[in-house]
This record gives sequence, structure tokens and C-alpha cells, in this order.
Amino acid sequence: MEKLTMEKFEKAAETVKKVILPTKLEYSESLSDRTGGRIYLKPENLQYTGAYKIRGAYYKISTLNEEQLKKGLITASAGNHAQGVAYAAKKFGCHATIVMPTATPLIKVNRTKGYGAEVVLYGDVYDDSYEKALDIAEKEGMTFIHPFDDLDVAAGQGSIAMEIFQELPTVDHIIVPVGGGGLITGISTFAKMLNPKIKVIGVEPAGAASMTAALANGGPVPLPSASTIADGTAVKCVGSSIFPYCHDNIHKMITVNDDDLIPAFLEMVENHKMIVENSGLLPVAALDKLDLKGKKAVLVLSGGNMDVITMSSVVQHGLIRQDRIFTVSVLLPDKAGELVKVATAIANAGGNVIKLEHNQFVSINRNASVELRITMEAFGTEHKKSILSALENAGYAPESVTTKLY
Repeated sequence: MEKLTMEKFEKAAETVKKVILPTKLEYSESLSDRTGGRIYLKPENLQYTGAYKIRGAYYKISTLNEEQLKKGLITASAGNHAQGVAYAAKKFGCHATIVMPTATPLIKVNRTKGYGAEVVLYGDVYDDSYEKALDIAEKEGMTFIHPFDDLDVAAGQGSIAMEIFQELPTVDHIIVPVGGGGLITGISTFAKMLNPKIKVIGVEPAGAASMTAALANGGPVPLPSASTIADGTAVKCVGSSIFPYCHDNIHKMITVNDDDLIPAFLEMVENHKMIVENSGLLPVAALDKLDLKGKKAVLVLSGGNMDVITMSSVVQHGLIRQDRIFTVSVLLPDKAGELVKVATAIANAGGNVIKLEHNQFVSINRNASVELRITMEAFGTEHKKSILSALENAGYAPESVTTKLY
């Protein structure tokens, strides 16, 4: 396999122009204000197939000969590479089989099938699917398209860095999600060729920190598990072929907890009107761990293929975590006018009631008290506190309880 050279990156970038959509940098006023730097987004979530993976898949397939294409292609993927290979295979007129983990979101499975590929669901995580795909490839003589441990694939992904430099030549930092390492290999290697002073920072979920482990170990080392809601980066072991490039070109790695991805999702939806999947949110979630004051930084939003069930769950948990939705329990005398009194206190404090549960059976003495559970909408923690104070001033003792919207 050829080494990653400037010529290879240039060829890959020219080749992928045939299938990619322009993803121009978007300046983020809210993230810039938060960090004190100039923060730009590279919205690969808006890419065709919903992720950057089409770049590496298409370029890799373009290097194959007719015999390889005729025998068919196979890969393993948690979803985005699957769609990239499926779409690219369709463009080249060849058959593709995709092995995906059984927990892959339905939207990714259906879209992969929609591009004409055959889907095989197998295993709990990518690594299980990978072993199955290799077995099928050997038995049927198919060409395996690796999602990350392939220098041709990495060269295709490196076209992202070329586009970043074309728009923002003075960029200081590029912050990249990391799963198996193909994306950051292409971006960091090309970026360092153009500007050795640039800092390319990788971000991965704490529950699947395979690159962090590899760099500490001096080489790829399998993790016992890869547990994270960022399914696109749930990889137990980074690639061995690409690791030397990662070792030489990654400035540092950062890990973030799954909980940190929830406010990042709301940030993208509310302030940028974009849907970004959990893996693509890793750079956004890492901002609080970086000092970017006075720096120009680009966050690579790697994909946007999130199913609506996951999306609704993330939104609900995010609003609850930010105290924008909360539930309290109050006990009040079982007599006329008490409910109005409670509602008036909440309304005067600017709260918005979205759910009420009135329980007369909380006590065997119905003349003593009934329980009222109130789910409310607020602007945040301080507003929540003012609503609770209003209830206390009205003579009640509100107690926080777990919020359940459904």
C-alpha cells in the first residue's frame, strides 16, 4: 500500500469531488463567545449520505481493478461507512454487502439498503461485525473495504483538511472525532504537511477511548469493551496501518463522557439549526476542556445520521439536565381554590405548566392533604429556583421528583 503523500492527497481530493457536496465552514458565534476563540464548524453532517465517510469509500473503490469490482465489495460498519460504501459501489456499478452491529440505528440500516447494498446484522459492536465480514470476504472472494485502517480511505478523508485550508488558511486547531482513526489520520497528516505548527486534536468517548490507549501503549491495543452512545466511534482497537501517522501527527487526545454529548446536541439544534449525531458531537463536547482563547479552531462535525427515537431521548434528557424541564411534588389541603393558588404562584414566577398529576390517595386522611405533581418548563437553573421560591412563599414545600414526560 502506498504511503500518504501530498500527491496522493491531491489525487484523492480531485477524485471525491465527483460525489461530495460542498460543506462550507460555518462560523459559530455562540461557541466563539463561550471559548473566547473564533470557532468554525465543518458540517460533514450535511454531506451526501449524511457523513464524511463517502470520501474515503469512494476514493478507495476508485483504486480497485475490474476483477475486484466484479467479485463484489464487503465491509463492516456501524452505519456511516456502510452508507458511503453502498453509495460508492452503486456509482461504480458493483454489488456491496455490509455487515452492521445488531444495535445499529434503523435509519442507518434502511439508508444503506436504500443505496442498493445487502445488509447483514451481526454482533454487538463494530469489531464483531468486522470479524464476520472478513469471514464472508474470504469464503466468497470479495474485496474488503476497511472503514479506517486503510491509507487510501484515509487519503479520501484528508480531503476535508484540504477544504479547511482553502477556506481558512490561518487555522490554528482542527478538532476531530476519533473512532478507528481513519478520519484523524487523513486530516492530521495532510494538515501537518501544509503547516507543521497546526494542532490537530482528537476527541473520543470515554467508554471507547481506543486511540488514547494506543498512544499511551505505543501501538494499538484492544479494549475490553466499547460502550458509548456515540455508536459511530464505538471501536475497541484503532488501525495498525494508520497508527504511525496518528502517533506522529495528533497533538493530543481528549475523552468526553456520554452525558457531555447531550448539551452539545441541544447547542447544535438550537443555535445552529443542525442535527448532528453523537459521534459528530464529540468536538463540541470537548470545548470546555480546551483553551482556545484567541485561536481559530475548526470542529469537524462528522455525521448527522441520528434516528428520531434517539433524538427525542437526547432532547428530553438535555432539557431536564439544564433545568429547563423539572417536576416537583407539593402537598396541599383538599379544598376548593388550592389548585388555583398553586397555579397563580407558578404563573407569577413565569413558569409554564406542561403536566399535572393530582393524587387524592396519597394519605388515608383525604381532609388533610392531596399530592400535586407539577412538571414545568423554565429558562434554566436560576429561573427554576425562583419558581420554587414562589411556591415556598405561597406556603408550600415543593420537593423535586424524577421527571417523566411520557
